[in-house]
Amino acid sequence: MIATDFQPFSIVEDTGFKKYSQALNPSYIPPSRKALAQKVTDILLDFKNDSIIYVCNLPFYRGFPCGLLDCFEFSERHTADNLAQQLLSVAAEWGVDKKVVCCLTDNAANVTKAIKTIGWMHLPCLAHTINLVVRDALQASKPIIDKVKEAVEYFHRSTVGAQKLKETQLQMKMEDLRPKQDCPTRWNSTYYMLKSFIASKNAIISTLAVTNAPVRHLSQEEWTTVQEMCTILQPFEEVTVELSAESYLTASKVIVLARGLQRATADFRRNTTTAAAQGVIDSLCASMSSRFHRIHANHILAETAALDPRFKRMAFPDGKTADETFQRLSTAAARISSGTPIQQQPAVEGLEGAGSGAGSIVWSYFHEEVAGTVEARNPTADAVMEVRAYLEEPLLPTHEDPLKWWESRAPVYPRLSKLMAKKLCVVATSVPSERIFSKTGQIISERRSRLKPKKVRALVFLNANLPKDKKERQKKP
Repeated sequence: MIATDFQPFSIVEDTGFKKYSQALNPSYIPPSRKALAQKVTDILLDFKNDSIIYVCNLPFYRGFPCGLLDCFEFSERHTADNLAQQLLSVAAEWGVDKKVVCCLTDNAANVTKAIKTIGWMHLPCLAHTINLVVRDALQASKPIIDKVKEAVEYFHRSTVGAQKLKETQLQMKMEDLRPKQDCPTRWNSTYYMLKSFIASKNAIISTLAVTNAPVRHLSQEEWTTVQEMCTILQPFEEVTVELSAESYLTASKVIVLARGLQRATADFRRNTTTAAAQGVIDSLCASMSSRFHRIHANHILAETAALDPRFKRMAFPDGKTADETFQRLSTAAARISSGTPIQQQPAVEGLEGAGSGAGSIVWSYFHEEVAGTVEARNPTADAVMEVRAYLEEPLLPTHEDPLKWWESRAPVYPRLSKLMAKKLCVVATSVPSERIFSKTGQIISERRSRLKPKKVRALVFLNANLPKDKKERQKKP
């Protein structure tokens, strides 16, 4: 409860908790706050000593787990050199400093430079990139958005306005919803504000007129613009949500979804009627052309897409990029041991040709020649054959799990399956770490305002890494 549900240590002293414990077991004596705090520290030490396998190294066919390696107070200047030193220290503590495939971060200059200083492969967070694309484009319709913000703030500020809006919605048999506010630091919040605003359009117009609210009213054309902007921004929200998940592969989708966003936005031109919405579309297309320029040529994204059986060559806009990607994969696969040596089958007695067994001196010369050819097998040729056979298989439906597909095909593609485990572990966004950052705000609250950094570090770590139920504990190797 302390680590998983963010309950304070003082819960063991609360009257309600004591009564609840007594009702369950009258003989149970809850531990003291100090003993409970020490228990959390002990669990952290045990977890670090015994559970690194759970956090960092599950077989690929069981999925790629997401684990937090550390969380601590950083009081030094956030320079690239200081950040690089801390990142290397954490990675070395867990023994993964030489195993980093790719490091994905937001677009902050100091963080990006720190990754380059270390020498790790870097990938920018696509969710941050999409957020920048949308925020830049919304400047084209800022006057209209400002009017919507004024009205939304009025309903959040005025109890009279909020109550009247609620009554009007009930009279019009609409859902009782108060318009959502825009928050600059939250992705898609402007879209959610516009969507909730347009959903209560008639009730809002009526309420603003009746209450004589001191806000600027939207014209009919501006209402149309808001509706069209919701339609335009919806695909960006869908892509952001899809790529922010933690339970399935995301990086392999980036190229496909980026191209889909560009095509969908371009198609909206035909149905857009207002100049403001057209300006948003123009800005979105220009920004995506710049930020997504040759995204399919990014080696990390290209190789993850190529190794996803749902996409393969179809992820690429041209055959040249696809050929180059699969050539790199063939070269990399050739350097990997297949781990499946070919063994000569023993002869079966009683059948025709039984004399070809190991005891025949006549057949011994042939056996020696075959053994020589097996030892001299060309790994490059084997890798090329695996890639060719992989490409000839039909595409997996997009709703299927590619990891299960690879689990079943591992004996068929021994080299590619090992290469896949090194590539498909990459994620598309830094949202998982952002979620952990948000949880920290729930840990440090009014009831837990005196927590020391050491305790916060332990609670954040355990909340992120402890198995949530018995089933998950049983998965631990």
